[in-house]
Amino acid sequence: MSPTTRRSFLTLASGSAVALSLETADLKGEQLPGQPPSQNSGSQDKNFSNVMAIAAHPGDAFFAMGAPVAVATHLGGQGSLLSLSLGEKGSPTIPTEQYGAMQREAAKKAAAIIGAKALSLTYPDGEIPINEEAKFTVCDLIRQYKPLTIVTHWKGSWHKDHRACYDILDDAIFYAGLPSLVRKEPAHGVTRVFYADNWEDATGFTADTYLDITAVFESWTNACSAFPMWRGETGFRYNDYYGSLAIARGCLSNFHRAVALMSPAEQRVQHIRTP
Repeated sequence: MSPTTRRSFLTLASGSAVALSLETADLKGEQLPGQPPSQNSGSQDKNFSNVMAIAAHPGDAFFAMGAPVAVATHLGGQGSLLSLSLGEKGSPTIPTEQYGAMQREAAKKAAAIIGAKALSLTYPDGEIPINEEAKFTVCDLIRQYKPLTIVTHWKGSWHKDHRACYDILDDAIFYAGLPSLVRKEPAHGVTRVFYADNWEDATGFTADTYLDITAVFESWTNACSAFPMWRGETGFRYNDYYGSLAIARGCLSNFHRAVALMSPAEQRVQHIRTP
C-alpha cells in the first residue's frame, strides 16, 4: 500500500480533522497540499444551534470560547457563556471587588454584542472548588439552558481554576443527562463537547475540529473588546494572540478565519457501516 493510500485508510478508520463551515464560502482549493482530505460537515450542523461556553473566568469564556457561541447566534440559534468565577483577582492594580464588578458588566456587554446570555457564578477566583455542590450547580444550568454543544477548558492546563472547571464539568454533564436524577429541570443530554484552544491549556491539546468563524469574527472580537484585559492591560496581548490565531487556524483549515477545537476521545469514535 502506498504511503498516500495507507494514510487515507488510517484517516478513515481512526478519524481525521473535521472542518465545520458556515454559509460563507471557503477559500479556493479543497484541501491543503500534502494533507489527507478532511471531513467537512457543512453549515447545517444542528449541534451548533445551541452552544454554551463554560469557563473558569469571563475572559476565558469570551476570548477562547466565545467564537463558537457567536456562530450559534449568527445562525439563528442560542448561545450562553457561563463563568464559574468573575476573575476578580486578575488585575494587578484594581481592587478585587471593583475588578469583579467590572468583569461582570463587561461580560453582559460582550454577550449582548453577539446576541448571547452571560451567566456567572461567584466562586472565588483562584479557589474554584471541585465538589458536588459545584457540579450540581453547573448541572442545573445545563438542564435550564439545554445546550447541544458545550465548549470548555482542556485539562492540560497550568491554571488550577481551569483544571477545576474541567473536572466539575465532566460530572456535571453526566448528572445533567441522568433521567433518574431528579432536579428542578428535567434531564438534558449534551450532544457534543469541545475543548477550546487556550494558550493556558496547551499541554496535550491536539486540534481535531476547525470551525469557520469568518462571518462572526468582527462581532466576536468587538465583544471581546468590552474587557480591558483584551487589549493587554493585565500584561498579555489577548487581542493580538487570538486575532492572529484565528488567521493561523484559518490557514490550516482553508477558511479565512477559524478556531481549533479538540474532542473527547470517545467523541472521535466512528462507526463505519459496510455494504
